[in-house]
Amino acid sequence: MRMPLFIVIAGAIAAAGFVLPQLVPNPFYFYAGYVVLQYVVIATGWNILGGYAGYTNFGASAFFGAGAYMAAFLFKAFDAPMIVQLLGALCIGVVLGVAAGYLTLRVQGVYFAIATVALVVVLETAIYNIEYLGGAAGLQMLAPSPPVWFKGQQQYVFFIMLLLSVISIVIARWIEVSWIGRSLRAIRANEPAAECSGVPTLKLKLLACAVSGGIISIAGAPYGTYSSYVDPVSTFGLTIGLNALAMPLIGGTQSWLGPVMGAILLASIQQITTVTISSEFNILAVGAVLIAFVALAPHGLLGLRVRRKGAQ
Repeated sequence: MRMPLFIVIAGAIAAAGFVLPQLVPNPFYFYAGYVVLQYVVIATGWNILGGYAGYTNFGASAFFGAGAYMAAFLFKAFDAPMIVQLLGALCIGVVLGVAAGYLTLRVQGVYFAIATVALVVVLETAIYNIEYLGGAAGLQMLAPSPPVWFKGQQQYVFFIMLLLSVISIVIARWIEVSWIGRSLRAIRANEPAAECSGVPTLKLKLLACAVSGGIISIAGAPYGTYSSYVDPVSTFGLTIGLNALAMPLIGGTQSWLGPVMGAILLASIQQITTVTISSEFNILAVGAVLIAFVALAPHGLLGLRVRRKGAQ
């Protein structure tokens, strides 16, 4: 699919999301849809570094939590509107991505993964000790009424997250087909060989960290408006980091489409199990689906499609 056509389709999806709140009266669908779209953004952001460049990142919840708390701080301190909260979360994510990348990208494999886990611990501990942001008890957020077009907060934040998902997918698609994507794939395949061939490996990895961190952080910005509450346990929790890793692996990390497919599949399963069984079943569901795909389809859903074409 050519890039201009891809952008037209993405714009049509965003426009449909603007009309949808007027056609669907039940707010639960927007409540559940927000979570699915949130993970589409997180999985897409994770894949830019973890999939394209091959650097497995266990610290997605650090960026998500940083974005959520930056938005909460801007709202509490300045009564900032949503657009300012989104920009603030984007900035903190980019800064954290570059800083963390500069400190950790000189190591590879398991050492890089351990360093990203340490980032979660450091940020969560810092939030616990900032009384202005609620500390361990969390921070209550009473967001203002949404624009008149939307019938409630669920419809409003759903539309915001739909826009973010469309934008993040367009960015991931552009990176994939550009020279940046080709260079990142060369780094994933053989980093020393790529560097010997003239690929600026460190600069590109820092760029991937910045883009990935910015996308994941901006996914956390509407969380306070969505839940009316932010706390360290939910924003820096294991579930976010585990889902960010599992969803691209389930869908396939070689393309922008893989994380989207994995996020829609796994997040939908989680929402169904939350309603029918319990929310505590989520992590078990993630583990079971991930184990099944690692055993039966190690290259994800996209890998199955490629293997089927090859068999034909």
